[in-house]
Amino acid sequence: MDNEIQLISDGDGLAVIGNAADVDRFLVSEGLPSRDLGLQRLKSVFCTGAGVAQAGSDIAANSGRWLKLTQESAERVKKFGLMEGKTPGVTHAMLGKPGSIKSWLQVDKGAGSFLTNPARLSGAAGIMAQLAMQQSMEEITDYLAAIDEKVDDILRAQKDAVYARMIGVGFVIEESMTIRESRGRVDEVTWSKVQNTPTTVGETQAYALRQLEDLAEKMERKSKIGDLTMVIRETEPKVREWLAVLARCFQLQDAIAVLELDRVLDSSPEELDGHRLGLKAARQDRLSHISRCTERLLARMNAAADTANEKVLLHPSKSPALVQSSNHVTTSVHDFHRRLGMEPGGQSSEARRWVEAATEAKDKALETGAKGVGAARNLRNETLNRAGSVKEKLSSGIAERARRLRGDEKERNETG
Repeated sequence: MDNEIQLISDGDGLAVIGNAADVDRFLVSEGLPSRDLGLQRLKSVFCTGAGVAQAGSDIAANSGRWLKLTQESAERVKKFGLMEGKTPGVTHAMLGKPGSIKSWLQVDKGAGSFLTNPARLSGAAGIMAQLAMQQSMEEITDYLAAIDEKVDDILRAQKDAVYARMIGVGFVIEESMTIRESRGRVDEVTWSKVQNTPTTVGETQAYALRQLEDLAEKMERKSKIGDLTMVIRETEPKVREWLAVLARCFQLQDAIAVLELDRVLDSSPEELDGHRLGLKAARQDRLSHISRCTERLLARMNAAADTANEKVLLHPSKSPALVQSSNHVTTSVHDFHRRLGMEPGGQSSEARRWVEAATEAKDKALETGAKGVGAARNLRNETLNRAGSVKEKLSSGIAERARRLRGDEKERNETG
């Protein structure tokens, strides 16, 4: 029927499948940006068997668009009530605009629906995973351009043999991605070039993480403002460089995963679901490892900034400079996290001006002084009161003694 579309979600993205005009109408009505899903590549899933012609015509008759799910777009899609099916990690629904109904509503599955064929649904989910990783790769490319870092230059500057291999691996993976785009698949020859590259990329990633951990440990051993300032000044450019290397590693790992999914889709489509979920779990593990390392670095930066703020009166020039360098590093790490789809951690610290700190110290001194003056005044009053009391006692004592003396003298005169 007309005005019928199918939604498929893997939690990271959303695929909209159906007649091209219907798909476009849905996306426009919901205000959702999208890119081509590339359904034609699913023909390789049905390359054998009696239903080849029918499957091919079904795929050709449909158009597919994909978009990355954000918090906002996920809320818009949530109202359509996507349901879980047999394909693990995937939810789906069929929508339509029957009769004069203006809004899109969930309808029964049609006979020709993608949702009635588990193999097609698995294939679509595999392609969606590839698109999500490709978009991440593009964002990392933008990130590397934004920080004006040429990663190959950084790698060439290192003497370690791991980096030399990393540059060569990058060329091989990029070449394989170009062939994939041209041919629409990854054949055995292309795959043979890249199947051993994950080891080299993994070694480089581990080395970069170790360098960041060493920088954090170096800061932990410093407590004096002068030492901290010098260490953080040296650390700031190094952190930016190692983050660039990590971003490049992550980009190449995503590219390898894209090629890997194509190879499985082409050679063993029945294993696609398991492989897709395995790659997703491995990717999350990498993100978690990177997050732990960079969060520790942020914690050391914030601790150094706190120390500088506490000692700003004693170090009016070094403390603000230290905090500024710390904030630069924190900003770099936050941007790196955002590009990789990670939640940002530590917050930037604001350097306290020496005048503000001095004013605060003066206020405290005045407050303490005022309390001291009050205490002295109270002590003085108390002393005067005590002195007055003693004086009164002495005066009354002297008067009594004088009366007694006068009485004694009168008695002697009368008897004499």
